[in-house]
Amino acid sequence: MKDYEVIIVGGGPAGIFAALTLAEGGATDVLLLEQGKGIGKRIRHCAGDMLCGWGGAGAYSDGKLTLSTEVGGHLGDFLDDRALFDLLAEADRVYVEHGAPDRLFGDLTPEVEELGEKARLAGLEFIPSRIRHIGTENCVNVLGRMYESLSGKIEICTDCHVESLLAQEGRIVGVKLADGEIRYGRHVIVAPGRSGAGWMKGEAKSLGIRTMASAVDIGVRVELPATVLKPLTDVSYESKLVYYSKSFDDRVRTFCMNPYGEVVAESNEGLVTVNGHSYASKKSDNTNFAILVSSSFTEPFDDPIAYGRYIAQLANLLGQGVIVQRLGDLLQGRRSTKERIAKCLTRPTLGDATPGDLSFVFPYRHLKNIIEMLQAMDSLAPGVSSRHTLLYGVEVKFYSNRIEVSKELETTVANLFAVGDGAGITRGLLQASASGILAARAVADRLGHSQ
Repeated sequence: MKDYEVIIVGGGPAGIFAALTLAEGGATDVLLLEQGKGIGKRIRHCAGDMLCGWGGAGAYSDGKLTLSTEVGGHLGDFLDDRALFDLLAEADRVYVEHGAPDRLFGDLTPEVEELGEKARLAGLEFIPSRIRHIGTENCVNVLGRMYESLSGKIEICTDCHVESLLAQEGRIVGVKLADGEIRYGRHVIVAPGRSGAGWMKGEAKSLGIRTMASAVDIGVRVELPATVLKPLTDVSYESKLVYYSKSFDDRVRTFCMNPYGEVVAESNEGLVTVNGHSYASKKSDNTNFAILVSSSFTEPFDDPIAYGRYIAQLANLLGQGVIVQRLGDLLQGRRSTKERIAKCLTRPTLGDATPGDLSFVFPYRHLKNIIEMLQAMDSLAPGVSSRHTLLYGVEVKFYSNRIEVSKELETTVANLFAVGDGAGITRGLLQASASGILAARAVADRLGHSQ
């Protein structure tokens, strides 16, 4: 059985960028294992393909690369701002080399500074960010070019599930595949992605690696006419806003704003949740974004993922999937019906959502936080809190248990590195990619392949 210098588990952004970094440094004895299909064989909207396969969950995202040290993960715990920004810029450069658009949104202009001042007057914190938007329809092409860049330089196996990590005397020695085959490696970089978060948690426990539970973000996807948010999206393509609720002092934020985009349903381990996309080449009449409330727990309950799943399951039980409700109906204490949705000035882009009542789904605390956030945003962009605004539920962001790692992202098991969203280190495309670079550079140094 062949021994490898490096085994990479996971073919999402973190794993791909680890492989690209190692290949660029001259490492050839590298094996990348991905449990899902190759990029050309994945099928959009197929439940098994949405999160797994070459490119990970990012393959079917709208491809926003956020060049900010303030959002997207925890790499700031290991690097200072300058070093982290340089690392993000390096990852961004690789995306552009493989076909991402040249254009960047959100440069710091007088208009952006003015937007920040207006946000403060509305009780909101505006986080300026430079964003490169690949577009939902273009992500697959960019990821395909990355595969081509690695072809012939490293060994890639798709449809190859890793059952467990193997360690001896505190040092990683390889991985065991689902078919019982063992692949030995001196170094292992684990990049399991969102779909592998549960597996990663279990492997960490079996290897004695400490983890820490992360908060879960629960909320709604908001949809309204694009003209309402045009004053924001024209200035900053994705306006990242943070609000601390008056009633509970909870942190509430906007997430994944999609100008002229579409609301979509997602299937994740038996749950149907809601998300949003925006395309580079086609536009709708609406803009959508998420409002998320961060929830964390202490003793005796410490399983935020289970809590988030419970809320999503409740929505699925009542609505047989995604529920949609007019804000006006919610505030009047009544459910939305097909007839009421038909009268709505905001035409829904998700046609198969069930008109219903989100007050049967969310705890009072969450609903109150969401309504307060919409009212604050209405001061910044009049019309956000209109009775014709649509709310879709539930949107849930499950964040993996955070693995204890060093500044090089090495775990307490020697030569085992944990990167990306599945290890709880990052929460987005660009930081996930950057984490792969960071770990791969540390491995390359040990192998003598650093440039």
